[in-house]
Amino acid sequence: MKFPKSLPTLLTLVALAACGGGGSDGGNGGGGVVPPPSNGIVRTGKSIGVITSFGSIVVNGIHYETDDATITVDGQPATQADLNVGQVVSIEAELEDGETTGTASSVSFDGNVEGPIAGVDTVSGVLIVLGQTVRTGAATSFDDSIQPRSIDGLAAGDFVEVSGLVRADGSIDATRIERQAAGGELEVRGVVSAHDAANQRFNLNALVVDYSGAQLDDFPGGLVADGQSVEARGTALAGNGALVATRVEFKDPLAAGAEDEFGEIEGFITRFASAQDFDVSGLCVTTGAATTFEGGTAADLGLDVKVEVEGLFDGAGCLAARKVDIRLGTAVRLTGLVDSIDPANDSLVMLGIPVDVNALTRLEDQSDADVEPLALDDLAVGDYLEVRGGERPAGSGRVLAALLEREDPDTETELQGFVTGVAAPTLTVLGVTIQTDGATQFRDASGAPISGAAFFGTVAAGSLVKAKGAETADQTILAEEVELEN
Repeated sequence: MKFPKSLPTLLTLVALAACGGGGSDGGNGGGGVVPPPSNGIVRTGKSIGVITSFGSIVVNGIHYETDDATITVDGQPATQADLNVGQVVSIEAELEDGETTGTASSVSFDGNVEGPIAGVDTVSGVLIVLGQTVRTGAATSFDDSIQPRSIDGLAAGDFVEVSGLVRADGSIDATRIERQAAGGELEVRGVVSAHDAANQRFNLNALVVDYSGAQLDDFPGGLVADGQSVEARGTALAGNGALVATRVEFKDPLAAGAEDEFGEIEGFITRFASAQDFDVSGLCVTTGAATTFEGGTAADLGLDVKVEVEGLFDGAGCLAARKVDIRLGTAVRLTGLVDSIDPANDSLVMLGIPVDVNALTRLEDQSDADVEPLALDDLAVGDYLEVRGGERPAGSGRVLAALLEREDPDTETELQGFVTGVAAPTLTVLGVTIQTDGATQFRDASGAPISGAAFFGTVAAGSLVKAKGAETADQTILAEEVELEN
């Protein structure tokens, strides 16, 4: 994959106030200014985010070489072949200021939860696994052992491993779900609440953990307490649904780096005091006048906004942000055949719609070809792809792909996007005409069948719709089904 020269680079940073508003103002509203780093400075630091591609590992737009890296999966020695696109990893690395290639010294992956599914809500896209609420959506990669590769391919009792990003309420936005063999070890990470020292129990969200017979590792003072981030493991659930833990390990939610180390953190804002003082996945972040914002402005920040923050750690252990990338929604979905490919410009065309990729695009080959790593150079006209992303820039008719997957050939075409024109019995989405007829099935936002008259009486410019059918001409779909989306 070609990485555009326009990709943001790291660490031309100003230092800002420590978390909680301490430090002098320095005239910038966020703290004193540190001279910008010079090109050529090599720093150690960490990157935490979703694997988007391999060769070696691409996380947060940076290509990390892993030839000499120590790799662990769930605390056990592993190799890069044991990692997958969509997993959230923590990388310790060296990176030169202004560069988009670094050298990893360690890569670690730990799933958020592994165990049996207790409940599935396909309408809302939610799973319950060991008392944890798991949200699925356009940003979720499903392993090809799950068929169909969506929440529809899962059922209560299935044993799965979930990797994702955690919201302020403790729910998990799944970035990858893999089916596992039933009967394996149960694992869950979370924040301790409702600690009952007398009975040696605590809660991880809705899961009760009984640690009376567990080995406790790395706890400060050897004691469990509310508010601690932990990983609990066991092999069985008690009759009341509690996890009978065999081991509980204290985990720093996101360990701060040393002063002047670099940091790149992808996640949700889990504490929000102001646009100058907030947490991302539990790590304190500060911004100031010299912080740049992409995908929005400081006014768009708030609890549970998804961001990627780049900067240097200050003396208080907070990440002083040089850049905050506000990750916008991925409402657009295309499934169909490739019309043309332009690898030199990181783009292709599907349904007559230009699709752009960049270093943040998650690429995976789910076809029988199973090419890894997958790049645009590996694709061909006529390949069957699924693309999820958003219209960027707004109103341009171009889609910036957050996820691109090649699949085995199929004849069904699918388009999800925002309506720009309505003239019953047709709709226009991203320049594509969606034709309906007497055989088209219409559904409301809950998935319930409705009449065509009711559908066209509800849909309007700006409505989000999903159409499935056949591409009958250039930028024309004859829809078998059209559904309103939330």
